[in-house]
Amino acid sequence: MSPLASSFLPTPASEVARESSPGGTVLRSTPRVLAIAGSDPSGGAGIQADLKSIAANGGYGMAAITALTAQNTRGVRAVHVPPADFLTAQLEAISDDISIDAVKIGMLGDSSVIAAVRSWLEKARPAVVVLDPVMVATSGDRLLQEAAEAALRELLPLADLVTPNLAELAMLLNEPLADDWEAALAQGKRLAARTGATVLVKGGHLDGGECPDALVNTAGLLAQDVVVVPGERIDTMNSHGTGCSLSSAMATAQARLGDWEESLRTVKPWLQGALREAGALDVGTGNGPVHHFHHLAPKGSDAPPEGRFAAVLWQDAGPDLDAVYELDFIRGLADGSLTEQHFAYYLAQDAIYLNGYSRVLSRAAAIAPTEVEQLFWARSAQQCLEVESELHRTWLSTRNVDTALGPVTKSYVDHLLASSVSGSYGVLVAAVLPCFWLYAEVGATLHGQFLAAGSAPDHPYAEWLRTYADEGFAAATRQAVRIADDAARAASDAERQAMRVAFRQSCRYEVEFFDAPRLHAAPQSIPEPVR
Repeated sequence: MSPLASSFLPTPASEVARESSPGGTVLRSTPRVLAIAGSDPSGGAGIQADLKSIAANGGYGMAAITALTAQNTRGVRAVHVPPADFLTAQLEAISDDISIDAVKIGMLGDSSVIAAVRSWLEKARPAVVVLDPVMVATSGDRLLQEAAEAALRELLPLADLVTPNLAELAMLLNEPLADDWEAALAQGKRLAARTGATVLVKGGHLDGGECPDALVNTAGLLAQDVVVVPGERIDTMNSHGTGCSLSSAMATAQARLGDWEESLRTVKPWLQGALREAGALDVGTGNGPVHHFHHLAPKGSDAPPEGRFAAVLWQDAGPDLDAVYELDFIRGLADGSLTEQHFAYYLAQDAIYLNGYSRVLSRAAAIAPTEVEQLFWARSAQQCLEVESELHRTWLSTRNVDTALGPVTKSYVDHLLASSVSGSYGVLVAAVLPCFWLYAEVGATLHGQFLAAGSAPDHPYAEWLRTYADEGFAAATRQAVRIADDAARAASDAERQAMRVAFRQSCRYEVEFFDAPRLHAAPQSIPEPVR
C-alpha cells in the first residue's frame, strides 16, 4: 500500500503502526497518555472515562487523581480534593520514570491543584497537552470553585488544545452563552487569540439535527483559522462523560497522528458511535455513559473490527491501481505529453459519466441510514453536476470533441445503476467508492510528481491535477471510506462479499476508463463482471 493510500483508510486504534517526527514530535503507534483529572466512581466520566477512551483509541493510559467525587448517572453528591502536594507527588512519580507522549487535563478542583499542575507542566514540557476546562458537569453541578476560575484561565496558554463546552467557553471569556453556531465560533476565535491555543468548539449543546465541531486557531497553526468537521446529532440521554472522552481521545490521536484536523476526523466518528451504542450498556437510571468500546466486535460476532473491511477493499484494489499507473494515459498526464485529443475524449466521457454518477449518488442519499450520510451523498451528487462538470464543459466548449457515449462509460454507469437498485446500501456504497478512492490516490500521486518536477507553468493539465489533489476531495474520500467500512460492519457475511465484488468491478472499470482514449482508437473488450 502506498503512503498516500493509507491516509484514506480509517485508523483503528489497535492497528496503527506509524511513527514519524513532524516538527520534532515523535509519533507513536501506542502513545503513553497521562490523564490528570477527577475520579467518577460510576465509571462514566473523569479518570475512568479517560482511561477507557485512551485505550479505545490505541493509547496506554495513566492517571493522576486530582479529586474524588461521590456521583452516579443522576448527579454529583460530594467532591473531595486531596492535598495538592500529593498530586505533585503523583505527577513526579510518573514523569520520573515514564516518557509521556500526551497529557489530558480535566477536573482540577481548586487553585492549589491548578498551581501544582502548572508547575509540573512547566518542568515536564509534554509534547501534547489537551485541556478540558471542567467547570460544570452535564448535570449542572459546579465542579470548579469560583475562586479558581482566574487560575484556570492562566493555565490555558500552556495547552495545545482546549476543549470547553459552550457554557465553559462563555465562562472562560466572561461572556453570555452563545445561542447559535456562528456565535460559538466567534467566541472560539476570541479564546484562541487570547491564549494562543487551538480551541475545539463543540456544537453538542446547540439545537437542531446537526452537531458540528470546529478547530479554531488564529495564529496560523491550522490549514485555516476555522476547520469545521460536520456530524449528526445522536438522539440519546446517555452522554455522561462525553467531554472527558473526547478530550482524552484527541490527546491520544494527536500523539499518533500529529495533526489536529486528522485527529478530530478520526475521533469524531468513534465518539458518535459511542453515543449511538450507549444504550446497549444499560448503566444507571439517569444520564448514562457512552460506549467507549462499541467499535470492537462482541465475542461471537462476525462483524469485522473498525477499519478492517476498508483495508481489505484497498488490498483488493491494489492490482487495478498498479495497472492504472502503467497506462500511457496516466504517464502522459503526469509529464504533460498526453495529446489534447486523448485528454478531450477522456473529459467528454467523464462529463457523461458524472451525470450518471450523480444520479447514483442521489440514490445513496435517499437510502442512507443517517442524516449525515444523506447529506454527504447529496452534496457529492450536487458537486458532480455543479463543480466537476464545469471544468469539463469549459474545456470541451472550445474544442471539437466526440461526445458520443463510449462503451466503457456505458458499462461503468450501467454497473453503478444496477448496484443502486440491488436493495443493499452497502453494495451501492462499495460500488461508488472507487471513483472517490482511486481518483484521490491517483490525483494526489500525479500532483506530487507535478510539484516535484517543478510545477511547470505551461503544463497543459495542471488544472486537472490540482482539482483531484484538493484537500476537500481528499476529506470527502476519507468520509466515503468510513461510510463503506461502517456499512460493512453492519452487514451480513453474504452482503460483505457482495460489497467486495461491486467494489472490485468498479475498480476494473476505473482502469478501463482511464484507458478509454486508447480503446476509442483501437477498441478492446469490456471487462467481464467479477464473480
